[in-house]
Amino acid sequence: MVNAAGKFGPYTGWDTRAPAGRGPTGAELVRSRIALRVRLRSVSPGDRLPDAGVLAEELGISEITVRRALEAMCQDGLLDRRRGRAGGTFVATGWDAVVAVMHDADEAAALDAFHLLLECGLVAHAVGELPGGSSGEPEDGPLHGALHGLLDGPLDGLPDGPLDGLRALVEEMDLADDPAQLLELETRFHLDLAEALGGAGIREYAADLLGRQCLLGPAPGPALVRARNRCHAELLDELARGAMDPAVRAVKAHRHAEPR
Repeated sequence: MVNAAGKFGPYTGWDTRAPAGRGPTGAELVRSRIALRVRLRSVSPGDRLPDAGVLAEELGISEITVRRALEAMCQDGLLDRRRGRAGGTFVATGWDAVVAVMHDADEAAALDAFHLLLECGLVAHAVGELPGGSSGEPEDGPLHGALHGLLDGPLDGLPDGPLDGLRALVEEMDLADDPAQLLELETRFHLDLAEALGGAGIREYAADLLGRQCLLGPAPGPALVRARNRCHAELLDELARGAMDPAVRAVKAHRHAEPR
């Protein structure tokens, strides 16, 4: 069970209600997913984005909503609009500098706290303590709002395939030297973890959280990513054993990891 002072808590003082209280607007979805694409290096500053119609189809929202969101991002300096034959909408070359101005420490901390709560709940679901679509907390609680209707049924242990893929990411992070690659792999780990523990719907939910975190807080440095990767490895070992309490501790240790 998730409670205010139990194995997943305490969470007093963390405003986890805002991220879970409603789904993102279309404009917020466009912003978060473009930010996530930059973090995952599927686009880089200076690259052209797909046309608005393509983005609308991918995100399941109207093309006019995408166009308005892109225009707002251009006004913010995150994107550039170029006319002519080779024109289109491009990620601004000064993306990192613009994002740094937009950082909001309080909102970033709230998102980070909710992401932690989400992953603790997914761990419990994976070992069968939480039924699919229910967190064991009140129906208006933050975790229930995130998981309800999105989780697959309870898992009877994790199959080797998803864990093997996650272990491959851990090993790749151990070998990576490039800071941008480390950030990409760290983000991919959490996306793949969400899908392994909760299914495709939870992966999409995690993608929105991670994209918003990319915009609101500074990226962790290489030493911190490596420290977190040790928590990744520990988490996977405990999940393979079906040991929920140690797995939850590994999730919480990830949030409080410090560079060596």
